[in-house]
Amino acid sequence: MRDPDGLLARAGVRGNPDRDQHFLIDDRVLDRLPEHLAAETDRSHLLEIGAGTGALTDRLLEASDHVTAIERDRNLADFLRREFAQEIGAGRLTVIEGDALEVDLPEYTASVSNLPYGASSELAFRLLPEGKPTVLMFQKEFAERMAAAAGTDEYGRLSVSAQHYADVEVVETVPSQAFSPPPDVQSAIVRTTPRAPDYEVEDEDFFLGFVKAVFTQRRKTLRNAIRNTVHISGIDDAAAVIDRLDDDLLRRRPGKLPPSTFAELATVALDHGVDASTGE
Repeated sequence: MRDPDGLLARAGVRGNPDRDQHFLIDDRVLDRLPEHLAAETDRSHLLEIGAGTGALTDRLLEASDHVTAIERDRNLADFLRREFAQEIGAGRLTVIEGDALEVDLPEYTASVSNLPYGASSELAFRLLPEGKPTVLMFQKEFAERMAAAAGTDEYGRLSVSAQHYADVEVVETVPSQAFSPPPDVQSAIVRTTPRAPDYEVEDEDFFLGFVKAVFTQRRKTLRNAIRNTVHISGIDDAAAVIDRLDDDLLRRRPGKLPPSTFAELATVALDHGVDASTGE
């Protein structure tokens, strides 16, 4: 197994916090990351986003028939091609140089990645709709919000949106000393297991936009949150939506409502609050 410090030395790089570069160097954490995939997960083609110097890539090659590693830094992508030339030549590793938010993703079976924190949200919501198992590293606060249950302080838009696509579980907390250079925050590993939600939505984009809107007013009652956020939600007639909802529900706050209730609310809002003639 390749030594993480040795990879950094051979690559001739140091992490740069200003560029969101914190290299994972703790062997034990690196070894555990692939193991956090559920036992039944198809590991035949693993996707890694933000491969860096390849410390995790090396572990994924031990766990998988084929790995695709995406790296946006040209110098690091070049290093990966040199360092893993044998694995690339054997057809076991593909290195894609580019931004993971823009490149075409391969037909992978699961993703295990130490994501760049500055793009955590965007990358998570590129992966989650793909419906594949993931094991992803995030800032601890972000991870806890992804997995939070309704009624907790951490619960919010991120919780509802992530849990719309998958079961979300924080499986390990990772100290800052596991990285070079150490970030100012703790990190956490999240496992997502894709599944269909236990509710239906007519329009997924509208549902997610509605959730985003009302959580900008999370400390307001639902009545006021709907009224105050039409410029975000795209609702044309907030009064018509409110008239269709129960008074007890309207007195509750968004942070107390489970995802299934947001699905019901979004359906009412779409059916009674959006003017079909506007094309919304």
